[in-house]
Amino acid sequence: MLFLALETSCDETAAALFDEQLQVRASVVASQLALHARFGGVVPEVAARAHLTQLLPVIDTALKEAGATLSDVGAVAVMNRPGLIGALLVAVSAAKMLAVTLDVPLIDVNHIEAHIYACRLAAGRDIFPCLGLVVSGGHTTLFDCAGPLAFRVVGRTIDDAAGEGVDKGAALLGLGFPGGPAVERAAATGRPQAFDLPRAFLREPRLDFSFSGLKTAVRYLIRDLTAASGSLTPTQTADVAASFQQAVVDVLTAKCQQGLKRSGLERLAVGGGVVANSALRQALEAMTREQGCELFLPPLSLCTDNAAMAAQAVEKWRAGLFAPLDLDASAT
Repeated sequence: MLFLALETSCDETAAALFDEQLQVRASVVASQLALHARFGGVVPEVAARAHLTQLLPVIDTALKEAGATLSDVGAVAVMNRPGLIGALLVAVSAAKMLAVTLDVPLIDVNHIEAHIYACRLAAGRDIFPCLGLVVSGGHTTLFDCAGPLAFRVVGRTIDDAAGEGVDKGAALLGLGFPGGPAVERAAATGRPQAFDLPRAFLREPRLDFSFSGLKTAVRYLIRDLTAASGSLTPTQTADVAASFQQAVVDVLTAKCQQGLKRSGLERLAVGGGVVANSALRQALEAMTREQGCELFLPPLSLCTDNAAMAAQAVEKWRAGLFAPLDLDASAT
């Protein structure tokens, strides 16, 4: 039996096919980066219109890569929350139509939980119970994951998500969009300890995050550095980027460490687009090795938004948890 999964929560149009053994037969993603680059960020209306034109070709390509047809599909999964409401509705509408037409179950998937499930998919074995961190452009959330369908929030950002903060920091540095890869490239030749930037809640017991103060500190740092010359030198740009990146990495790693100690859990699963950052991956590897815990990170192809991570739908299918055909999208 094949599951067809659809994803249009933000600016990636994606479709995937996988079976009940969690074997991914095809995973296709159509990026919209070029469309949004000139705006310096994702424009919701532009994203939704692009999904409308890209979704059917993406589904067709996924079916061809899997060597399958729609008649082979036994269930349709769709990530219907959270995300940009107009973008989400494209996949949700298509999924409902396909489920009705094919007379197969419809399964809803939480996009954020799916980022953690990407770690399960990549590991090829059970990873639960675990502490789960999702760190992306729109979310920075820490979960106690008792099972593949049992997620309890234990910490979250009170303002900017880490990825959003990085994008804004990249804009302040004039590095372009998307900010994550741009900051990482600039930081490669910089000194992570060049500037002392704030690390919110670093030593507080709460497991929440805050990145707005860091972003503001970077703004004022750039103002001070450019007061005389009017612009940053290449060395200054690299040093600010490296110091900024290190501050984000330090906070994310510290909160994961605190969460592991508090919960007594011995497994950490981290998903989301920011996990593509090599400095963060290395810091998490070092921390969990020191703690004697297992670390689960998805490959880069499963870090950014994709439909394969909706394989969490297999768990719902096994439990008989199907969505109604009047399923709606939710921004939260």
